[in-house]
Formats: sequence, structure tokens, C-alpha cells
Amino acid sequence: MKVAIIQEWLVSVGGSDKVVKAISDIFPDADIYTLVADKDVCQELGIDYSKVHTSLIQKLPFGAKKYKMYLPLFPYVIEQFDLRGYDVVISSSHAVSKGVLTKADQLHISYCHSPIRYVWDMYNEYLEEASLAKGFKSFLARYMLHRIRKWDVLSSFRVDHFISNSNNVGKRIKKTYRRDSVTIYPNIDISSFTPWYEKEDFYLTSSRLVSYKKIDVIVKAFNQMPDKNLVVIGSGPDYEKIKKIAKSNITIMGYQPFDVLKDKMQKAKAFVFAADEDFGMIPIEAQACGTPVIAFGKGGSLETVINNETGLYFYEQTSESIIDAVSRFEQIGGAFDYNKIRNHAEKFSEERFKEEMKNYVVEKHNEFLKNK
Repeated sequence: MKVAIIQEWLVSVGGSDKVVKAISDIFPDADIYTLVADKDVCQELGIDYSKVHTSLIQKLPFGAKKYKMYLPLFPYVIEQFDLRGYDVVISSSHAVSKGVLTKADQLHISYCHSPIRYVWDMYNEYLEEASLAKGFKSFLARYMLHRIRKWDVLSSFRVDHFISNSNNVGKRIKKTYRRDSVTIYPNIDISSFTPWYEKEDFYLTSSRLVSYKKIDVIVKAFNQMPDKNLVVIGSGPDYEKIKKIAKSNITIMGYQPFDVLKDKMQKAKAFVFAADEDFGMIPIEAQACGTPVIAFGKGGSLETVINNETGLYFYEQTSESIIDAVSRFEQIGGAFDYNKIRNHAEKFSEERFKEEMKNYVVEKHNEFLKNK
């Protein structure tokens, strides 16, 4: 098979970028197409930059860094890649990459991290976060997103098979595109994390500091529990706001290198996770350290955390619900089996992902050839 891999952008070492790296490991001769790419990031991921093909956005003013300002062009630009020479096209999609154009004699498999969240299930939240909920600019933004929404549904017809990164996203694919999907959980580098059995007297949360991650809600909860310590790792638009409201029992560390994050993850008595995520990789990384997770019981967490075995749930994104969960955790915390938590995390390993992904692509390609 001659394979092409499509990704929206390669500008940070995030979950979808690691998926692209893993797929490129499965198919080492594959070419990678993306709207914009950062050479240093590709090198950090271990991706051969000579195989990366970027779009015209890379060449536009500020395109390499401020690419999101060209959002209205994304659907048009993704359609400009010439993929005629490939047998199989694999898109890693959370926005527009599934919209590439393929021919009838080509197989297109889309690994879907989510239908575009800012035009579907988090439409109003994103408008509020961008201060576009009201006014003339809001009208323009809503119209633009309306156009993208129509294109998004239309472009879903171009995909032969959908893979969802969780059953949660699979339900969203069914709702949005009226398409079935099979779930293959994304790759987590479990080998980079080792279990730690001597937990210390603090809780940990970590993510990009944006509103829907609900880090501020976690901080407000611990503000009301002055006898309990919380460490917050991460940076983002809400950093100053969160730092300002945090009381003395809360340490706001900002962005930290991997070694520091890993150390805190190993030694925390529990990891607190309040986001409604598509999947959520970081709770699995915490569990790979043998650390229980206190998680919002909705979305991807229902598939990554086992209630009362590898962590426990709370069911409202409120400080009161988190306080109640921490209280319950304090009562049963010593009963968690750190080895059992680690063993659960190993089910999401990179080796498992590569095997499942390769088998699926080969199977669907063989079926495709038989039906040509």
C-alpha cells in the first residue's frame, strides 16, 4: 500500500500529533500532509520532516504561528492536496482533515478525535470564550461557523470508514454525521511512566488552562478545603485568573517539563480531572503512575477511569461536587491498589494501538480490493 496521512497541523506535541507519529511508525514510508507544521516539533515527535507536506497557509503572513486566523480558509485549503498517487489515505481529524478529496479507487479511513467541537457540541462555549457571544462580530462568527458546519457534514461523506478515539466520540459521530464507527483507543506512552507507591500529601491537576477544562472550578473547591494541598501544572489563557484566585494551600506551577510533571504525577495522592473530554489522555498517564483519578463522570472519563477501582467519579462540574468527591476519596484512599491502577493503564499502550490500527487498515484495504 502507498499511504498518505493527513493531519490538521503539527505545531505542538499533543495527543493527535502522537497519534500521527504512531501511524507513521506503522507505515514508515507514508507521506504526511498538514496545513502547517513546525520543524522542531516534528523532530521532537520523531517525524521525518522531509516527508511532511504543508499547505499554502504555511506561506501566508503569520501563517506558521497564527494559522487559526485563517480558519475560514481551512475547508478550501484541505481540498487542495493532490493525493492521486496513494492507495490508502488515513486522516487524523478533529477539524477539517477528513475533508481531503480522494478518488473512487482510493480508500479513506478517518481516525476521528471528534467532530469539530467549536461548530457542534461546544459551539456556544467557544463563542463565549472568544467574547463573540453578542454583537456584529458575533453575527459574522456565527455565519462563518454555520458555513463550516454545512461543509463538515458534506465532507463526512468522503470518508469510507470512521474510527473513533472513544465510544463517547463514536456516539458524537453517529449524532453528527449519521455514520457508524469502530473505537480504537489512542496511543499512550505508558513506558514513560512508572508507578510510585509512596504518595505525598497533595492532590494534582494539570492541563492547558482554558475555560472548558474547569481548572478554576477545581481551584475554587480547594480554596474551601484549606487543610488540603493542590498543585496545578499548566499554562494558557486562564493562567493569571487562576493564579489570582488561588489561596495559600494551592501551588500554581505554570508550564513544567515532562520530568517535573511525571514526578508530581507519581507522588500525588490523587489526580483531579474536571473536564468533559472526548477521551482524555492525562488521566491514563496518572494511572500509569499508580495514581488514582478523581474524575468528572461524563465523556471519555467513563472509559478511562473505573469507579471505585482506579479512581472515583463526581457528577457535576461544581466546587461542591469536587469537595464531596475529595471527602469520599479521603475515606477510602488507602484501599486503592496502585498495581491494579497501573495494570488498567497498560490497556491503553502504544503497542496495543499500533497493532489494532494496522490490523484494521489492512483488513479494510483487503476488503476494498476484493470489491473493486
